Amino acid sequence: MTAQDNTIVQLDRAVKTYAMGLQKVHALNDVSLDIKSGSFWAVMGSSGSGKSTLLNIVGCLDRLSSGAYLVEGQNVAGLDDNALSDRRLRQIGFIFQSFNLIPQLTVQRNIELPLYYLGWDAERSRERGRELARKVGLEDRLNHRPSELSGGQMQRVAIARALANDPRLLLADEPTGNLDSATGEQIMRLLRDLHGEGKTIVMVTHESHVAAYAQNRLHMKDGRIDRIESS
Repeated sequence: MTAQDNTIVQLDRAVKTYAMGLQKVHALNDVSLDIKSGSFWAVMGSSGSGKSTLLNIVGCLDRLSSGAYLVEGQNVAGLDDNALSDRRLRQIGFIFQSFNLIPQLTVQRNIELPLYYLGWDAERSRERGRELARKVGLEDRLNHRPSELSGGQMQRVAIARALANDPRLLLADEPTGNLDSATGEQIMRLLRDLHGEGKTIVMVTHESHVAAYAQNRLHMKDGRIDRIESS
């Protein structure tokens, strides 16, 4: 990959193998993929197809058994756990199906949490938290706790938190899975807007109407890329 290339994620013959008793299961099997900066991908497939494993590898939450994974031209395979954690903290935002908010913290504090680990001072963090709450339409909920919010509001908090570090790469794992259809559409429109602002998004989903928001739809089967559709 050259310096002029705008590829942000590159997998080259990626293999991830798990031991299941005496058997070896290839969760990823010889997967090669380039993801351009500013693109929007939906990863689809049945249970066990490899889509969640692919997302975990891209998010530096897991390591390959063989092959290469490059982020902005750097092969992360040789990084130790601390370096991988730092890369996740500084460059990647995560949105989960189950929101993963801390129930004891307010909306403001949940959004600010990554900034605490980045060493931001309190006032700068508060202003960033308020800015992101406004962005997702929750400026009037800053002092509420997750138990006082609807599912859609909790996912908006999770999106704001994922944006706190201004990540180059935004990863979403079934972001509408715990939401009703109308609320899910609102969340997808928000993700579409973030993509329009230049964010690179990789999203796992099993719903075709959700995947339709993405430019590229990658279908996984038996740990391999079955096909890629673009629009």
